[in-house]
Amino acid sequence: MKPVGVLGGMGPEATIALMQKVLRAVPATDDADHIPLIVHQNPQVPSRIKALIEGTGPSPAPVLVQMACDLKLAGAQALAMPCNTAHHYAHSVAGATDLPFLNMLELTAQTLAASGAKRIGMLASPATRIAGVFDMPFAANGLTAVTAPDDTAILSLIRSVKAGQSSDQLGLALHAEATKLLDAGADHLLIACTELSLLTEFLPDGADWSDSLDCLTAAIVEFSAH
Repeated sequence: MKPVGVLGGMGPEATIALMQKVLRAVPATDDADHIPLIVHQNPQVPSRIKALIEGTGPSPAPVLVQMACDLKLAGAQALAMPCNTAHHYAHSVAGATDLPFLNMLELTAQTLAASGAKRIGMLASPATRIAGVFDMPFAANGLTAVTAPDDTAILSLIRSVKAGQSSDQLGLALHAEATKLLDAGADHLLIACTELSLLTEFLPDGADWSDSLDCLTAAIVEFSAH
């Protein structure tokens, strides 16, 4: 199996969640059956929120480029980045090495289109909207993003997850935000923030939903095994 390098730490728990998903995705009977991952768990990547929303922080791009180079030197044969917002810098990451870059946003849009979804309720950081990271992948696949008129609550929710607050309280908040999107005409919900991937059990019963982290997991397994 081919090792995949992970640009992690955005946030740390979300990176661990990706590793667990990859682990569970393989019907292994022994250690050697599992996917080899080389994980650069770097919580010191400059804040995407400060750079893209507040406009007060440095660009994460130079750090992400160095991480990509480090992963190649460590033996990675492809790169993956489990942070939706950080895909604003995907071009820089992909251009840093000659390794294939498993673009989580493009993979997600293709998966949504194949499912028949059209109007996608975005459970995501406001930074993804401000930076327009889903605009091109969605347009290429005939998808329309449905966002909350005020995304202050979702940003607060993401920050609370990063701070390690109670998942039950946060789960109720996620449920409320998801319900608003469905009421606004979304036919499919998308978990497009890896912090929110930790709360999917609280999504409304019966709602169709996808998680971009699952789309990346499937691509990692596919690449490594073939």
